[in-house]
Amino acid sequence: MRFLLSFLFTFIVFSGFSQVPDQEELYQHNKIEKDTTNFREFKLSGKNNDTLIKSNDLYYREDQFYFGITYNLLQNRTEKISQNAFSAGIHFGFLRDIPINKNRNVAIAVGAGYAFSNYRTNLHISEVDNDIVYEIAEDFDRSKLSLHFLEVPFEFRWRTSTPKNTKFWRIYSGFKISYLTFSRSKITGDFPTETVRNNPDFNKFRYGVYLSVGHGNITFHAHYSLNPLFEKAYINGKPIELTSFNLGLMFYIL
Repeated sequence: MRFLLSFLFTFIVFSGFSQVPDQEELYQHNKIEKDTTNFREFKLSGKNNDTLIKSNDLYYREDQFYFGITYNLLQNRTEKISQNAFSAGIHFGFLRDIPINKNRNVAIAVGAGYAFSNYRTNLHISEVDNDIVYEIAEDFDRSKLSLHFLEVPFEFRWRTSTPKNTKFWRIYSGFKISYLTFSRSKITGDFPTETVRNNPDFNKFRYGVYLSVGHGNITFHAHYSLNPLFEKAYINGKPIELTSFNLGLMFYIL
């Protein structure tokens, strides 16, 4: 937890300085500089007394790295399934920002990332004679379900950004495909601890839609899964059709 908080603090601090103009730009308007990316010379120019931009700043991109923390809410809880503690999620990755208009405040993005989802429920998952059995736990200390995903998000973006403005509004909506790489369920109580790894009953592919809305360094994020956690799982002959609705904060940096 200490490492996570340190990482989050560093992430927010550096994101606030991602587009701050150099002092040299502010006072040497006509200085000739070299673009180290395209190896061509350009001149610093002033559009007005308050805005000074380099010619290659006209091709800026926004919000290409992301880090998020969410609270995971299980939906479609049938057969007395309940959540009994805080269920958290962590998300991070890279999105390639592709502006599609001249002002570069409308864009699309595609990327890749990792997500960890943790659910604390009263669901008792055990393995009996090579079969996975699902029950409602009555007397237990802790029941935790941990899922690890590789993700591919597709996003449409609108923002009020400029080359030198770091405090802008953003509305990003998208669709995400997630691939389950590892799962573990563990339950403890007045009985032998039971752990099931890589349960084959989980859906390997998850699909969902999401929306991120915010200003500056803080962005509120919501994600809703379109298909259930389990591909085939039953309690008392009835299917378990749990889905997930995640609410939290997303942080972006160039």
